[in-house]
Amino acid sequence: MVIRRLRTPAHDFGAVRQEFEVPETFSDAALAELSQTVPESGRHGRDETALPLVTLDPPDSRDLDQAMHLARRGNGYRISYAIADVPAFVRPGGALDAATWERGVTVYCPDRRTPLHPEALSEGAASLLPGQVCPAVLWRIDLDADGAVVDVDLGRALVRSVAKLGYPAVQSTVDRDAAHESIALLPEIGRLRQDQARRRHAVELNLPDQEVVSDGADGWTLVFRAALPVELWNAQISLVTGIGAAQLMLDAGVGILRTLPPARDEDVRRLRRLARSLDIEWPAEMPPGDLLARLQPDLPRHAAFTEEAATLLRGAGYAAFDGAAPEQPLHAGVAAPYAHVTAPLRRLVDRYGTEVCLAHAAGSPVPAWVRDRLEDLPEAMAGTTRRAGAVERAVLDLTEAHLLAGRVGQNFDAVVADTGPEHGTVVLADLAVRARCEAPDLPLGERLVVRLIESDPAERRVRFVPA
Repeated sequence: MVIRRLRTPAHDFGAVRQEFEVPETFSDAALAELSQTVPESGRHGRDETALPLVTLDPPDSRDLDQAMHLARRGNGYRISYAIADVPAFVRPGGALDAATWERGVTVYCPDRRTPLHPEALSEGAASLLPGQVCPAVLWRIDLDADGAVVDVDLGRALVRSVAKLGYPAVQSTVDRDAAHESIALLPEIGRLRQDQARRRHAVELNLPDQEVVSDGADGWTLVFRAALPVELWNAQISLVTGIGAAQLMLDAGVGILRTLPPARDEDVRRLRRLARSLDIEWPAEMPPGDLLARLQPDLPRHAAFTEEAATLLRGAGYAAFDGAAPEQPLHAGVAAPYAHVTAPLRRLVDRYGTEVCLAHAAGSPVPAWVRDRLEDLPEAMAGTTRRAGAVERAVLDLTEAHLLAGRVGQNFDAVVADTGPEHGTVVLADLAVRARCEAPDLPLGERLVVRLIESDPAERRVRFVPA
């Protein structure tokens, strides 16, 4: 991890949100509608409050979409996965519903999150906070001894989480073989599901994330943070649920899938040429995902190759259908049909996908309010997700420019992360900065001394040249 203290005016992040027109307030009508909403008492026939579910998230999270309980079942396993029941609080066609369509996703900035739903809902009534009885959608996913799915079921229920757990603390308890009993099987199940992903030849990059975080005082720090093993295992619980949801939708003949087309042959051929130039052995019969699973991202050559392999994951979108399944139903990264259903507090599409799965599991018709808006979801999600990504990138660019302000003309040790005929990208060795380097055909994966020629916070621009 690379850390450097940085002071950035808080209003700069607000200016970024304003520039990209992120809605930061809810209308009086939406808030009034939420205050008058009381989930129907008979809506959740099953009382599952005795099931000792726990949440697992970043330590400061309060918008808790998921809670889990893992158990053995014969020679296999049972995943009990509770997802916040957002439709219990949002009236279709109402003012709050309209607000969520405008937002699409929760937008995260260093100084604040701009939620998809009002905090009274996303961090209060609908959040699976410990000790709080909540309406939820409870998934039951049974696995065999190898981690393969043998059965998927779901239904509405009342649940009560018994603990709010954070990733670093859980990793520590796992390392000491002292994990909370409700998730003691997470490493075992997580590894089995990772094995299943490799058998499908899934493509997982697992590169460190570049993040802007508070230093606990009045400044910010830039860090590269690699995911903890427990985060990757936790992601497998969400992935197996999304795979199960996609199959339910395909069986029902209605739904919305998260899709990604298979990699183009020319992209794979380019990566094979790159592997040879970086002295990375890639057997002819080995799929790209299998190679990536063997690499070590802490090695510069491997990291550079993995960065370039992101080209295999371009073109993700949503495919809504009501009748015939999409011509291309797969998510090539997951290497299976896949749907978003596990984050309804933070992502609009999950509310609709979950309702399809509930209806099919119960043998009931899909609600009209779901079918009426399915075809609108891909465009709505594409636009709002693109906006959230642009905000995230602008915040990083702004922070990098503030960090390097006043250091124009200085030299820095770097590693070439990307290269091209006109310019490339370098990662500084001593600062968590990724920036443009104005030179053609840089030596990918090699160390390089670069000189800073521009750092402009107003333009959110940082540029280097080889020294």
